Amino acid sequence: MWVNPEEVLLASALWMTERANPYFILQKRKGHGDGGGGLAGLLVGTLDVVLDSSARVAPYRILYQTPDSLVYWTIAHGSSRKEITENWEWLEQNLLQTLSIFENENDITTFVKGKIQGIIAEYNKSHDIREDDDTDKFKEAIAKFRKLFIMPEEEKLVNYYSCSYWKGKVPRQGWLYLSINHLCFYSYLLGKEAKLVIRWADITQLEKNATLLLPDMVCVSTRCSEHVFSVFLNINETFKLMEQLANIAMRQLLDNKGFEQDRSLPKLKKKSPKKVSALKRDLDARAKSERYRALFRLPKDEKLDGHTDCTLWTPFNKMHILGQMFVSTNYICFTSKEETVCSLIIPLREVTIVEKADSCNVLPSPLSISTKNKMTFLFANLKDRDFLVQRISDFLQQTTSKIYFEREITGSLSSSDDEQGSALSCSPQRSALSSDGERDRQFNLNESRVPTATQALMTMYRRRSPEEFNPKLAKEFLKEQAWKNHFTEYGQGVCMYRTEKTKELVLQGIPENMRGELWLLFSGAINEMATHPGYYEDLVEKSMGKYNLATEEIERDLHRSLPEHPAFQNEMGIAALRRVLTAYAFRNPNIGYCQAMNIVTSVLLLYAKEEEAFWLLVALCERMLPDYYNTRVVGALVDQGVFEELAHVYVPQLYDCMQALSVISTISLSWFLTLFLSVMPFESAVVVVDCFFYEGIKVIFQLALSVLDANIHQLLSCKDDGEAMTILGRYLDSVTNKDSTLPPIPHLHSLLTDNRDPHPEVDIFKLVRISYEKFGSIRADVIEQMRFKQRLRVIQAIEDTTKRNVVRTIVTETPFSIDELEELYTLFKAEHLTSCYWGSTSNPMSRHDPSLPYLEQYRIDLEQFKVLFALLFPWACGTHTDDLALRVFRLLDHNADALINFREFISGLSECALSRPKMHTPDYRMYLRLWNQETKAKLENMKDLPKLNQSQFIELCKTLYNMFSEDPNEQELYHATATVTSLLLEMGEVGKLFCSPDDQDIKLEDSSPKDTAMSSAMLISDDETKDDTSMSSYSVLSTGSHELDDKLQCEDIAEDTVLIRNGGPYAGAGHHGKAGLPHSASIDKDWAITFLQFLASVLTEQALVQYFEKPVEISARITNAKNVRKVGHQHMSLSDYEISLSD
Repeated sequence: MWVNPEEVLLASALWMTERANPYFILQKRKGHGDGGGGLAGLLVGTLDVVLDSSARVAPYRILYQTPDSLVYWTIAHGSSRKEITENWEWLEQNLLQTLSIFENENDITTFVKGKIQGIIAEYNKSHDIREDDDTDKFKEAIAKFRKLFIMPEEEKLVNYYSCSYWKGKVPRQGWLYLSINHLCFYSYLLGKEAKLVIRWADITQLEKNATLLLPDMVCVSTRCSEHVFSVFLNINETFKLMEQLANIAMRQLLDNKGFEQDRSLPKLKKKSPKKVSALKRDLDARAKSERYRALFRLPKDEKLDGHTDCTLWTPFNKMHILGQMFVSTNYICFTSKEETVCSLIIPLREVTIVEKADSCNVLPSPLSISTKNKMTFLFANLKDRDFLVQRISDFLQQTTSKIYFEREITGSLSSSDDEQGSALSCSPQRSALSSDGERDRQFNLNESRVPTATQALMTMYRRRSPEEFNPKLAKEFLKEQAWKNHFTEYGQGVCMYRTEKTKELVLQGIPENMRGELWLLFSGAINEMATHPGYYEDLVEKSMGKYNLATEEIERDLHRSLPEHPAFQNEMGIAALRRVLTAYAFRNPNIGYCQAMNIVTSVLLLYAKEEEAFWLLVALCERMLPDYYNTRVVGALVDQGVFEELAHVYVPQLYDCMQALSVISTISLSWFLTLFLSVMPFESAVVVVDCFFYEGIKVIFQLALSVLDANIHQLLSCKDDGEAMTILGRYLDSVTNKDSTLPPIPHLHSLLTDNRDPHPEVDIFKLVRISYEKFGSIRADVIEQMRFKQRLRVIQAIEDTTKRNVVRTIVTETPFSIDELEELYTLFKAEHLTSCYWGSTSNPMSRHDPSLPYLEQYRIDLEQFKVLFALLFPWACGTHTDDLALRVFRLLDHNADALINFREFISGLSECALSRPKMHTPDYRMYLRLWNQETKAKLENMKDLPKLNQSQFIELCKTLYNMFSEDPNEQELYHATATVTSLLLEMGEVGKLFCSPDDQDIKLEDSSPKDTAMSSAMLISDDETKDDTSMSSYSVLSTGSHELDDKLQCEDIAEDTVLIRNGGPYAGAGHHGKAGLPHSASIDKDWAITFLQFLASVLTEQALVQYFEKPVEISARITNAKNVRKVGHQHMSLSDYEISLSD
C-alpha cells in the first residue's frame, strides 16, 4: 500500500534489494520468506519485535531516491510480494518516463511526494475512508495486531506496551496489545514465537503486585490459568487501561451494553509525536468524566470538557483558596487542593454573567461569574483565561438555547393549566393537618393529570407532643437557626459553598423540615429534576394502569414498607409509594423493581415531595448505589466483598471469626441495601441517610465497621452465626436519636427479638462521630479500586452459577456428561459474545436478557449457529454444510423468533451426534424432518410424517452423498446409497399405480401457495444447469391438512435458487440466483414415498445402518472446536481460551 513519504537514512540496513532502477528500489526484510535468513534472520526478527518495527507486518517496501542524493524516502510497503509488485509495476508504467523529463532533483522529489500523497487521498475518497485521529505509527501497530492475532477490523486496538511475559521461569520480551475485547501478547526471540490471547470477559482477577525480584508486575488470572507481565515502562498507565477494559467487559456481561466510541472528541494536531489512539483518548476522557461526576454528584451523561488550576475568593473567610476549576457542558465546579476546605457547583442554567475582571498583582487574570440568586464567584490565577471564557460562553449559549426550547415546548402544554393550577396548588408547608379535606389539597390535580403529592408525607402526618414547646423542639429550633445562619454566610441552594462547616452541621443532624431540600441538594438529584420539568408527571401518566412483573412485585410489597409509620397506614401514602416505584420501574426496566427499594423510597417520601422522592430514588439507584437494585443485586454483593476487605484491614482480630461464621455476608446485604433503615430504629436510621447523601457510600462502610468494632469481644465468643446475628441485632435496636422530635415509632425488628434485657442505649450521633474518628481515613478512590477487584469476582461467580444451573437443569434430558455440557455451554456463550463484539444479524440485546430463566439468557442466531454446527455436528462436511445448518436451525427454533437457546441447541446436537442402539427407534424422524420443514407441527407418529415428492427425494440423496464424501468407508456407503435409491425409485413408481386421483390431489398439490396472504417461500430453480455435486432444489409436500396449512411450500438450497418469504424470521436466508423461472418439467409430480419406506430400505444396507448407529465422540469434537477457535475460524473470532505458546 502507498504511504506518506518518510525519510530513511540507512537504506540497506537489515534489508535486501530485489529490484532497482534509477529512481526506485524494491527491498525485502532480511529473514523474511524461505529459509528465514539463518542466524541473521533470527536476529533481525527478534529486533523487529523488541523495537516494534513495522517490518514485522510489512516485510516489503519501495524506496525513492534521486541518483545524486543520499536520502531515501519510503513511499510504499506491503505484507506480501504480490501487493508490493503491483505498486512497483505501477511506478514503472506511470512515473519512470515522466521523471526523466525533470532536470532539477528537488523538482523530482517534490513531484514524486505530491503524486504519492495524491494517490493516497484519491484512494481514501473513492473508498469513503474517513480521516481518523490515529498517528501513522499507531496505524502500523493496528495492522500488526490484526495480522498476528487474526483479528477482524471490528476489533479496535486501544494501545500497546512493551513488557515481559513470564512463561515458567523464563521472561519473554515482547508487546502487550490491549484491544476493546482482548488482551494479547506477542514475542519473537531467536526463532521462538509466543502468542497469548485472553478475552477480557474471562478474566477473574487483575492485580498489580510487587516482589523483591519484580518490583512492578501485573497478574492476570482466568478460570484455568494465571499470567504474569512485568518490566513496563509505565505500569500505572497500563494497569489503569487494563482495569477500564475489564470493567467494560464486566458491564457487557452484566447488562449486555457494548462499547461505543465517542466521536465528538477534539482531534489531535497533525504531527503529534504521541502514539496514542483515538480510542485511548476516548477512554481517558471517560475515566476523567466518571471521576468528575462522582466528585460533584452530577448527572450520568455529563462530560468533562477540561480543568485548570486557579484560586477562588471565599467571602466567608476572606481568603483566596488554591484549587482546580472543572468545566463541563452544563456545570462549572471547583474543589480545593485540601479536600475538605471548599467545593462549589455552579450550574450554567443559574449563571447570568461571565466576565473578565481587571488584573492586578494581587488578583492576576480574574474571572467573575454571577448567578440568578445574586451570588458572585471570583476566580483568579487562570492560565488561559481568554480561551476559558470562550468555552464557558459557548456552553452558556447552548444552555440558554436549551432552556428556551424547553419553555417553548412546555409553555403551550402548561398555559391552559395555569389558571386551574393556581387554584389547586398546595399551600405552604404546615406542621399539621386538621382534616382529610385539607390533605386532599396537597395533591396537584391539573386537568387530566394523575394526582401527585406536592408535600412531604411527614408534614401531613407529623404528630406533636402535648407540650407545644419542649427541650427537643428547642434543640430542633436551634438546628434550624444554625442552618439558616449557614445559608446566610455560605449561600443557599445548589451554588452554596460546601465547607467543613457544612459537614459538621450534617453530622449534628439535619432538621426534620429541611431534610428533603438538603437531601436533594447533596445527592445532586436537584440538577436532574431542574433539567427534566414535567418528566415525572408524564411518566406517572404513562405507567398508570400498566401491568408487568415489576408492578406485581410492587403491589405485593407496598404494605410491607414502613407499616409502623402512620403515613403508610392509609391509601394516600400507599398510592404515592406505588406511583414513585412504578414510575421508576418504567423509567429503568433493566432494574424495574427490587426488594428494599420500597423501604428506601417510603423514607424518601416522608421528607420529600413525590417528584423529589422520585429523583432521589434515581440518584440512589443509578449513581450513588450503582447496580444495587438490579435482579442480582450485583452492586450490593460487590460492596459486601469490599466490606470484607475493609474488615480484614481495620478489624483483623475479628475477621477470621466472622469469616468462619459467615456473618459478614449475611449482615452486609441488609445493612447496605436499605442504608440501615431496616435494622435501626427509624429516627436513628435517617441520621445515617443524612450522612450518606452528603458523603456517599464511605459512610455506610465506616458505620458498619464501627458496629463490628463496638461488639468485638461479644462476637469473638460466639459459637454460631445465629448468636452473632442476635448480638448485632440487639445492638442496632438500641441505637437511639435523643434529639428526634418525632414520637417513638415501634421498630419491627425490635419486636421480633428475644425477651432478654435490652442493650444499653447507643446515641446515633456518638456512633457516627466514632465512625469518623476511627475509620474516617477510608477514601472514595480506595473504595472504587476495591470495587473493581470485587466486581470481577462477583460477576464471574454469577456466570459460573448460571452455567452450573443450566447444566443441572438439562443434564437429565441429554446423554452428555456434566463436563461435556459445561464445555458446550462455554462454546455456546463464547459464540454469543463474539457476535456482540464483531456484529451480527440480530441485536445483542434481544439475545441476552439476564432477567430470563438461566436456560434462555443467552441465545444465538443463524449465523452463530452455522459456526457451531460446522465445529460440533457430525453432518457438517462438504459444500452443503450451511444449508443443512439452516434446516437444523429452523427445526430447533420452536417459537420461530430466529433465535435458539442452549436447551434447543443441546437437543439438536444430542439427536445428531449420539445415535441409539437400534435404528428403528423414532429418533430418526428428526433426520427426515430436515427435508420436510417440520418447524411448527411436531408429529409424534412416523406414519403421520408427510411423504417426500421426487424433488425432495433427489435432494435427500444428494445430501447423503455429500455427507459420506469424507468417510473412510466412502465407496461402500456410495454403493449402499445407490442401491437404496434405486429401490425407492421403484417403490415410488409402483406407488403411483395405487394412488387414487383424490389422493394425488392431496399428496402432490402444486407448490405455489393458494392463499396469497400466507407467509410462504417460493423456489425458482433450473435443475438442468446444475452439475452432479450441486444441490438441486425441492418443493415441500403440502398435505392439505389444517396442521400444515402454514408451512413453507418450498425452499431453496442451491446456488442458482432464491428463497422468497414474506415477513418470516428466515427471509433472505437463501442464496442469490435466478428468478422468474418455472419449476423443472422433469420432476414427476405424482411420484412419492413414505418415511417408513425410506427407513425400511435403509435398514437393508448394513453399511448405512452402521453409519447412522455409530456414536460420535462429542468430547473429541469439543476439543477440536476449542483448538480451531484458538487460531481463529472463518469468521475470525477467537475463543475465550488462551492460545498456547510455542516452545
